[in-house]
Amino acid sequence: MKPFEQFLKERKYLKNVSARTVEFYEDCRKAVEKFGDFSEDGLKQWVIASRESGLSARSINTRITGINAYLRWAGEPHKLSPLKEPQKVLPTYPAEHLKKLVTFKAKKKGERRLHAVVLTIHDTGIRIEEAATARVENVDFENMLLRVHGKGDKERLVPFSIQLRKILWTWKGEREFGLLFDTRNGNPLQRRNVLRDFKVLCRQLGFEAVPRSVHALRHTFAVNYLRNGGSVFHLQKALGHSSLEMSRRYANLLAEDLQQMQQRVSLLNRMR
Repeated sequence: MKPFEQFLKERKYLKNVSARTVEFYEDCRKAVEKFGDFSEDGLKQWVIASRESGLSARSINTRITGINAYLRWAGEPHKLSPLKEPQKVLPTYPAEHLKKLVTFKAKKKGERRLHAVVLTIHDTGIRIEEAATARVENVDFENMLLRVHGKGDKERLVPFSIQLRKILWTWKGEREFGLLFDTRNGNPLQRRNVLRDFKVLCRQLGFEAVPRSVHALRHTFAVNYLRNGGSVFHLQKALGHSSLEMSRRYANLLAEDLQQMQQRVSLLNRMR
């Protein structure tokens, strides 16, 4: 079987994948080699051992995508089929918590930066990493469009609201170039620091961050987008999904809306 190191080099230098993607592939390799190898039997042993160790089907499936990418590159005839996952409701924030986040009056610079990041994600649905790497020169204040670099180094234009334009314009100050949300040293924000500070902010505002904390703002954006008439196709473009599959999952979150619709259309209700 072709060496995994060569696979990583070609992905990095020929496919131009991000450093984070390279780390993901390396994590897949280490996970497999902990319990088996990349042969058909070895991969089956890895799946069994991973399940016995308590790893979720979702976590295993995430690694299966990386493993199958390597197997295709190596020209191997076998591949792993994804495990069946329970369809859990993705976490979102209720309106009262969002209102507290939006109306929060930040005083210190670090708080103002965090507040601007949170509202950017809430208003546009972009990922934490996309917000952390956003640049001032990529913000089109005239047309209210933000150019972001998504997964696979793919660029896309994301529209934002008039209110966010005010926030970003105030935050950037006189700067015309550089990272939009940089640290005091001019470095990109670290994901773990944003997550930590966001959880602290939520507690400060009187509630606990939901599971997946900041990323749940992206879920909340998607649900509200569909709830207010947006199409799944346009949501896919806004979120930077490569297929409609993930975007369709958000439609399943609208159980409350379906319940309200049922009360309006129910024949039994109208016959009483």
